[in-house]
Amino acid sequence: MIDRCLNPLLLLKESSHFLLGPRAVGKSTLINGGSKKSDQGRKAFPVDYINLLDSNIYLRLKGDPSFLGSLIGKKHVIIDEIQRIPELLNEVHRLIEDENKKFLLTGSSARKLKKNNANLLAGRAFKSELFPLTWFELSNNKKFKLKHYLRFGGLPLAYLKPNGGEYLYSYVDTYLKEEISAEALARNLPNYVRFLQSAAFNNAQLLNYTRTANDAQLSPNTVKDYYQILEDTLIGFSVSPWTHSVKRKAIQTAKFYFFDLGVVHALCETQHLEPNSDLFGRAFEQFIACELRAYLSYKKIRSSLKYWRSKSGFEVDFIVGNKMALEVKSSRKITQRDHKGLLAICDEKKWKRLIIVSQDPVQASFKNGIQHLHWELFLTKLWQGSFF
Repeated sequence: MIDRCLNPLLLLKESSHFLLGPRAVGKSTLINGGSKKSDQGRKAFPVDYINLLDSNIYLRLKGDPSFLGSLIGKKHVIIDEIQRIPELLNEVHRLIEDENKKFLLTGSSARKLKKNNANLLAGRAFKSELFPLTWFELSNNKKFKLKHYLRFGGLPLAYLKPNGGEYLYSYVDTYLKEEISAEALARNLPNYVRFLQSAAFNNAQLLNYTRTANDAQLSPNTVKDYYQILEDTLIGFSVSPWTHSVKRKAIQTAKFYFFDLGVVHALCETQHLEPNSDLFGRAFEQFIACELRAYLSYKKIRSSLKYWRSKSGFEVDFIVGNKMALEVKSSRKITQRDHKGLLAICDEKKWKRLIIVSQDPVQASFKNGIQHLHWELFLTKLWQGSFF
């Protein structure tokens, strides 16, 4: 059992919550006692559990949402896969108001909720997210290996099992293709599959609808809609540009990342991840991006994650809030020639921290404020709260 950063049962004890996350990141396992912390939380107070993947429960509540109250006898309630019946949220709202119930509502898609104008319980339920396994979670259990993670990602069944590659291909086939089609999120499955592969090849790069459309033989508008599906179903996320530079005009286009490294490799049919390759470099960058995203979310730090690229070619991989500018290099040796992007953004604003994260084991600090940190030291400091 891997202890996760998030304990959903403690969230439920405090207030009603939406717990969102892509399929197979471990939501159901976690709420059913899949770690020591959640198991202890489950024993701490009684919970009614309603699984909308159960056909009998699903059909009964789909036909009569008001029947929900008849299934509940305890104060704390978990409803798994709430997006399957968005209409239930009106009844959830009533039970919160009239009977002081607290709900943990899990889901893997915000699209159905948005599409059906569902009652999102504004002010009555907070939102939390669960991500694939992080470095912090795995290293605490002495199970993290960088090369393995960069190849197979952090989905628990892909990272922890010996047949991770086969699992990822199955995940792509059964969820990213079939379930997306079954939920009518994409009307033409062959078109959507071509888009997925093209988007995976363009992972961790600037969004370019025209280029992706040409690769997938689709229209740019269709590609734009498909990218929105990926974000709504939590399969990907965009990193917006930092546009406050004055001396150098900034590019306005967002960058797009899939939520998991292993899924990208399954879509691209990657067989080997060679060190020093461009693919390895992009995987390393995405690894750091996902750790930053998870850290900010789990620690409830309201700082944005952005990037900066000037039209003249200077770039900084990540801007965290208004405090940290971060460059990510997969190299094993970093020199002052790698300072160009950080020096350029220093002309625009004063930064509390200027960091290059890499595989270089030599830690260094310079008078211009730039630090070289090995990725493991950087992540240790990050999760210890040294930067925020």
